[in-house]
Amino acid sequence: MALGTMTWGGDTDSEEAASQLVAFVDAGGTLVDTADIYGEGESERVLGGLLGDLVPRDDIVLATKAVARRTDGPFGGGASRGALLSALEGSLRRLGTDHIDLWQLHAWDTTVPVDETLAALEYAVNSGKARYVGVSNYSGWQLATAASRSSAVAPLVSTQVEYSLLERGVDREVVPAAEHHGIGLLPWAPLGRGVLTGKYRTGTPADSRGASSVFAGYVEHHRTDRAARIVQAVATAADGLGTSPLAVALAWVRDRPGVVAPVVGARDTGQLTGSLTAEEITLPPAIRSALDDVSAIEVGYPERGL
Repeated sequence: MALGTMTWGGDTDSEEAASQLVAFVDAGGTLVDTADIYGEGESERVLGGLLGDLVPRDDIVLATKAVARRTDGPFGGGASRGALLSALEGSLRRLGTDHIDLWQLHAWDTTVPVDETLAALEYAVNSGKARYVGVSNYSGWQLATAASRSSAVAPLVSTQVEYSLLERGVDREVVPAAEHHGIGLLPWAPLGRGVLTGKYRTGTPADSRGASSVFAGYVEHHRTDRAARIVQAVATAADGLGTSPLAVALAWVRDRPGVVAPVVGARDTGQLTGSLTAEEITLPPAIRSALDDVSAIEVGYPERGL
């Protein structure tokens, strides 16, 4: 598993963030993911403040992202060379480190030539400010294009995409493209934005993201009739295995082809600990097949072949 920090510096204060980071590292976790846009930079500041004294910097695979607009002006966002290098310096400053282990492009930028964007990634690697580079939220053709044109010095090693039993659109083209180019998948929202835990089956808990003015729309995206059928199947599987729906949903996505580490965020340390229990289970073939079937998406031509 990877630890996501989207709410750090906002709904998750520094004290709770510290507790989560310690629990994650104590459980053997290493990859911690953030972005320069999370909490307008506060997520990076909080995480940076915890590295060194609380958790040794070298014990963490530190991942962050750039491209999203942070400020006004020509270099306040986007994937131009100037914007990316400005974002990189800002992330290094907020994180309090001299290098980022995995620097990711948060989105494709239609206004910038891809070669210019990739040249900025190569500079970051050559300078030692980034060890590896990846992308996020790229479609299949975007991923294939960037991977094909990236240099041997700074090849793309990962793509971070929404992927869960409720969101399997990447199975059409992104997953095959990643497999072809040897790129690892980092699924975000592996719990279907929290819906796969089953917490919304009978309403909206007051302490959930679905009740938050900030995240209500984010969660509502997956509260559909189709989602309800999948959630029921996950709950049934969990009952049969004597575990939680959360663990079943995470185990399913963890073991999908090409997946390196699902990125899990948590409201509190107890919730994070619950997510980490997924590492203890392996889904029997019959249950995995049943979940595959109930969550299957339509795949048309040309993906399905002639």
